[in-house]
Amino acid sequence: MKHWKRQLLKLDSKISKSLHINEQQKSLVLVLKIFAHSGDSWLWLAALVIAWIFSADEWRQRLFFIAFGLVIMAAIVVLLKFTIRRPRPEGEWGQIYRITDPHSFPSGHAARSATLAVLAIAFGPPWFAILVVLWAPWVGISRVALGVHYFLDVVAGWVIGVIMGILAIALQPLAMQIFQFIP
Repeated sequence: MKHWKRQLLKLDSKISKSLHINEQQKSLVLVLKIFAHSGDSWLWLAALVIAWIFSADEWRQRLFFIAFGLVIMAAIVVLLKFTIRRPRPEGEWGQIYRITDPHSFPSGHAARSATLAVLAIAFGPPWFAILVVLWAPWVGISRVALGVHYFLDVVAGWVIGVIMGILAIALQPLAMQIFQFIP
């Protein structure tokens, strides 16, 4: 392994360990678990479907577009995970993630939260954008604190998420024309 890569991974491990929390801090662990799970893909896709059901035409198209974008972003993250194959940090919490997705880099939760933050700024009401922008970093931080990701996994996820959000905004007019069939 190249020297710079070894040094970077060593620093990443050190930062990640410094952010890891003690399991004895029950209240903090609970709050972090809520944030960690609040970035789950199934939760956001379910929320988008429910919002779609109760929305009018233009918002239905936007919600479909956001869900479609999240699926594409997830595919890119999975492709990167299975290409890079970085194992998750040692730990007990998050067994569902460790079993279904043993690869750590990049963090899909961080990517999803960053994409949603960018899209909330672009398309949502200001109050919602503020909430999502405040929520998004905590999803990634909680993943490191609970030991299912390294810090660099989360940073890479945030970068991917911001890029995907910006790309989605740029493609939104074209996508809205394509998704006109959405009732």
